[in-house]
Amino acid sequence: MAKILIVDDDQMLCEMLAYKLDDMGHGTVSRHLLSEGVQCANDLDFDLVLLDVGLPDGSGLTKIQELRSTASQPEIIVITGEGDLDGAETAIKTGAWDYIEKPLSTREIALNIQRALQYREEKLSQKPATLLKREKIVGSDPNLVESLELVAQAAGTDAGVLITGETGTGKELFARAIHENSDRCNHNFVVVDCAAMPETLVESELFGHYKGAFTGADASKDGLIKMANGGTLFLDEVGELPLSIQKAFLRVLQEKRYRPIGSRKERQSDFRLIAATHRNLEEMTRVDLFRRDLMFRLRSIEINLPPLKRRAGDVETLLNHFLSKLCKRYEMGMKTYSPVFLQAMETYQWPGNVRELENAIDSAICQALNQSVLYPMHLPKHIRVELARISLEHNISENIDPKIHLNAEEKHFPPLKKMIEETEKAYLQDILHSTGGNVQKAARISGLSRTRFYARLKKYGITRPQ
Repeated sequence: MAKILIVDDDQMLCEMLAYKLDDMGHGTVSRHLLSEGVQCANDLDFDLVLLDVGLPDGSGLTKIQELRSTASQPEIIVITGEGDLDGAETAIKTGAWDYIEKPLSTREIALNIQRALQYREEKLSQKPATLLKREKIVGSDPNLVESLELVAQAAGTDAGVLITGETGTGKELFARAIHENSDRCNHNFVVVDCAAMPETLVESELFGHYKGAFTGADASKDGLIKMANGGTLFLDEVGELPLSIQKAFLRVLQEKRYRPIGSRKERQSDFRLIAATHRNLEEMTRVDLFRRDLMFRLRSIEINLPPLKRRAGDVETLLNHFLSKLCKRYEMGMKTYSPVFLQAMETYQWPGNVRELENAIDSAICQALNQSVLYPMHLPKHIRVELARISLEHNISENIDPKIHLNAEEKHFPPLKKMIEETEKAYLQDILHSTGGNVQKAARISGLSRTRFYARLKKYGITRPQ
């Protein structure tokens, strides 16, 4: 039996879903406000959350990540009366299992729930992320753990993996973790830095060459593809791989065969490919900077690493880790830090992610010299400037009167979204009055289905005239 949380302000729908789920053998809890749903998910363990979008106190889409980050890490099925492509994309990208439009078919919702719970059961039966060999990957934030769960899945297969994320999030560390937890761990892990290789040398570095194959080839050289035989080939910053090489490399991926420069014979190499990039390959394919067929080959499994600003719970853990590591490296006594230093570290947004945090701690240790306690004054100047700016903006926003500082034009024009909503509400009210409250006729005039028309009436709190 699964425990399911229903977050929807339509009480009749909640009752219908609860009845159906009880009949399926599951336990249910219903909440009618978004804030109440989030609080309930924090207080109790759930396997699944059925989440409405248009709730009285906010959009359910904004809380998907927070709900998935609660202790039980439930699956999320979004249900909405006003489905749209942007909402569906947001829901799926933030981790929802599915995005379903109302009115709900009991058969459809039952099937989706059954599949989501089956997926959850299989996921929980896999090797826990905490048991992975994860050297240098520090932290336990739910967003990080979610990425580690994908590492565990990837390690059990030979499929291609694409690791994406901002610079400094640790893409190479995750690639190594996949290799170290796979059956190939006793063979080479070969790193190819695509951004650092001159375009004229990429082919030679990857495929190798024979002596005399080109000017300067004074001796034969094995390529990195051969070195990765039996192990893992890691293409770091694969978005920088020249187009001229991408086609040739695609064939190598498909056939596991390659030809060194100057050779007439092909060789074999049984390697597993992992690639990483901070660039948007999808966008690059649209402007012909990256081959779409190669992109599909690379991302059989895709792991997107969260930026440090989405791992707030790991900042203190990382601080202690790097402080210990660096003090040992410099052979000095262990330093501590003041509460205000920790507060500064947790306030800063870390655009350079974990790499920037480590460098900041390194700098702070050097600035502190013989002092045993670190203070914000020891942090790099650019971080202190940014912290001062954040503090100033916070103070201004707390004290500012939103009615002040609006010029005549700003007072005259409301925000576009508000203007559209007010116009739509007035339009719906006028149609209802003109039809004497006949919803079927009003919906036909508006071009909306009755379900959508009712949903909009509910959204704006419009009642039918008596």
